[in-house]
Amino acid sequence: MNEWRAPAAAYTAILGRLSDERVRVADDIPDSRTDAAEWSLPDLRWYQQHALTAWLRAHRRGVVALPTGAGKTLVAVAAIAACQLATLVLVPTRVLLEQWAAVLEQYMPAIGRLGDGHRRVAPITVSTYASAVQWGPRIGGQFGLVIVDEAHHVGAMCPADLFEMFVASSRLGLTATPPPPDQRATLQLHVGPVIYQLGVDDLVGDALAQYDIFDIPIQLTAQERETYDDARDVFRRGYAAFQHAYPGATWTGFVDLASRTDEGRKLLAAWRTYRAVTAFPADKRRVLRELLDRHRGSRVLIFTSDTRTAYTVAEDFLVHPITHEITRSERAAILGKFSRGEANVLVAAQVLDEGIDVPEADVAIIVGGTASARRYIQRIGRVLRPLPGKRARVYELIVAGTTEVQQGRRRRGGLSSEGVWS
Repeated sequence: MNEWRAPAAAYTAILGRLSDERVRVADDIPDSRTDAAEWSLPDLRWYQQHALTAWLRAHRRGVVALPTGAGKTLVAVAAIAACQLATLVLVPTRVLLEQWAAVLEQYMPAIGRLGDGHRRVAPITVSTYASAVQWGPRIGGQFGLVIVDEAHHVGAMCPADLFEMFVASSRLGLTATPPPPDQRATLQLHVGPVIYQLGVDDLVGDALAQYDIFDIPIQLTAQERETYDDARDVFRRGYAAFQHAYPGATWTGFVDLASRTDEGRKLLAAWRTYRAVTAFPADKRRVLRELLDRHRGSRVLIFTSDTRTAYTVAEDFLVHPITHEITRSERAAILGKFSRGEANVLVAAQVLDEGIDVPEADVAIIVGGTASARRYIQRIGRVLRPLPGKRARVYELIVAGTTEVQQGRRRRGGLSSEGVWS
């Protein structure tokens, strides 16, 4: 007997083609409808309603891009209610797993969870990317709608072939920072095109708090400058030679090749050295102390470029660090203290970039970062969740005459509200 096979994602298209040809088939895929239409939903803001309408008009496929704090999760809840389909929500982290489940449980009590020790599948289920990869072959036929949070990860942290395991033709991606248009092919293929998009400044004063950004120039000591210049010069010359020898090579390719030779390892050591100098020099420590004194009593988030610096800041200023190394219960306890005002300052390298809801925060201090506009917007978004009378403050500590200057310029795309340090 001859048999044909196809990815689960082709299920709807194949049924449609067979129906057009009047071919009778045995369909074992279970009914994926739910009673989500009976959910009592809060009113959507104008842009949330526009986003939902745009997605429905796009045949229930596509990506909604809204800034952090603008309520993307509520758009997803409304989409579930509108479709009345069993839904699988994919999230990148354990923190987001619990956060999504908590929101959904406001409307439906029995929410399934896959990840962080949970193994329960329900008509509405939240799963980490990693768990979905493991469970996909078993549950891919149970859901009519797939929602992807932090959809910019599709094709990387969220494997593209995961979506071939799902029969669901309805797919909704959510992100604050979609990939550039020339890098959206994978996302569009498996989830859909960007069908609605607003930036931070589109919603400031409406759905997001007013904010000011202050650039603070940082000066290196003579010894720090010498160390930085020497290491930077060694790396720059070596990396230029690599680029000449391997035009078009990626940074990952450089690291892979460099790690195999003594000379290459010296270049990587030089790179780490000059980056360590800018991570937390003496002047950043001084300015950070001044800012914490100035905003004593405010809820402050400090962002560093690496975990080591986050721990240094925590030790120097006796503040709580949030890192990937702490347990879920420790993280929950620290965030609870922050929410209640028992702890006013948190410091982190990347953990606060995605998925942690801290609406009370009104001051962000970027001690160190990268050139990534995506990460920058996510960090800014942590302090833009609106509260009555709130005006957020964002401080960037940038070492003059270093690579931090160019990185700062590159990551500022899409933000225009700036202040002056005084």
